Amino acid sequence: MLATGFPGARAPLLSEPVGRLAAMTVSDEKSDLRRYLQEARDAMLWKIDGLTEYDVRRPLTPTGTNLLGIVKHLTSCEIGYFGDTFGRPVPDPPPWTELEVLESTPMVDMYAAADEPREYIVGWYRKAWAHADETFDALGVDAIGHVPWWPGDRAEVNLHRIMLHMIAETHRHAGHADILRELIDGAAGLLPDRTNLPPADQQWWQDYRAKLESIAAAARQP
Repeated sequence: MLATGFPGARAPLLSEPVGRLAAMTVSDEKSDLRRYLQEARDAMLWKIDGLTEYDVRRPLTPTGTNLLGIVKHLTSCEIGYFGDTFGRPVPDPPPWTELEVLESTPMVDMYAAADEPREYIVGWYRKAWAHADETFDALGVDAIGHVPWWPGDRAEVNLHRIMLHMIAETHRHAGHADILRELIDGAAGLLPDRTNLPPADQQWWQDYRAKLESIAAAARQP
């Protein structure tokens, strides 16, 4: 871990990188992609764990961003990109994942409707994972697919590209969820067992925030 100025941080030993980098270079491409995607999936569901039905649904930005809606959106993405794109459609998918519905009803996959309980949305997200994982098992990273909603000159893709696309998509939205969850109850971090935050108490964070506010205030002075 690089020294960052918070309690418990240290600089790396000079002897560390050689062995660690050697170990990191021996890996399987598809396994790496799957691992990064699954970490983002797990982080996304952790962000709704323990919250009330109100809090997972409440819009917290001017454009209505909400936690359960993000999960619903990512479900649509996984079903489409790892199903239809590679000729492996999900059997009996939820109606809000159909391309015609997505195109005709703006933002339909960005919020949970009143008759769509959390268990229903999360259940479909996990089913989408399982179907995607079957696609990963069945196809090589060079397998060719076609994204129906992308322009014709970009529609042809391989599995490697789509896995990268969904890693970026899921981590991006997990970052949104990070901020939303912190606004709701102060919970923050990457994963339950790896928060990527300094081991600091509430007072430390209050002082840190006050310091940033002071710097920002000074920057607006003429």
